[in-house]
Amino acid sequence: MTATAQHLTTVIRHWPDLTEALGSRTAPTWPPAGRMSDYMRALEQRDAEEIEAEQHRALTLRTLERDPAQIGVRPIPIRLTIHETMRVVQAALVLCADQIAGSVQRPVMGILPVGYPAADRARREVLVLQDRNDPRRWSWTGTRPSAQHAALWLLGRVQGASGPFRPLTALQLDHVASVARGAADRVVQALDVGERSATLTRPCPQCKGTVKMYGGAGASPVARCTACGHVWSGALVHGA
Repeated sequence: MTATAQHLTTVIRHWPDLTEALGSRTAPTWPPAGRMSDYMRALEQRDAEEIEAEQHRALTLRTLERDPAQIGVRPIPIRLTIHETMRVVQAALVLCADQIAGSVQRPVMGILPVGYPAADRARREVLVLQDRNDPRRWSWTGTRPSAQHAALWLLGRVQGASGPFRPLTALQLDHVASVARGAADRVVQALDVGERSATLTRPCPQCKGTVKMYGGAGASPVARCTACGHVWSGALVHGA
């Protein structure tokens, strides 16, 4: 599978995940703060006063949020970052499909002119109707198709699937590749399903070196000092 096909497949596979995440009230964070205290207790110790102050601030914010008399912006029942990702990705893929179809999609065949035998004209009319209604055609006059549908259609063109189309040129393949790569990157970033890394602000407690965390893609975070090689994981494994 080519890189372009992989990127389009990423959009297709994860689009339902985006739809589900749209209504979620919590967004993924990186580094995963909720698990840092478990994985890196030896690295990040907070004193009691700091924790108490944070709890007090959180309690105050929750009280304000629950006060019906409070004037201000109310929480929006969807995640705007996910919504924006879906909007941008759909627009990019649909526009790309429009452009590619305008260049490679064969026009619908025409009917036979008067003068041909009636039987031949009748058979041709059936073929014209079938050609016009071919579901492989990219043709939308009402509601625009979903990002999944556009990605599937573009995947067919990239892989040279049969249909009323001419093969894509090198320039057209490059254009689809660029759009697909950008779409997949946005989806992966929004869902936090790709491999990630981050540099922690606190230095290594062993040598004061820089600590980097690695994870994402379903894997548990692992932190490693770039200077002495000390490693922290779910089991606080030590490595040289």
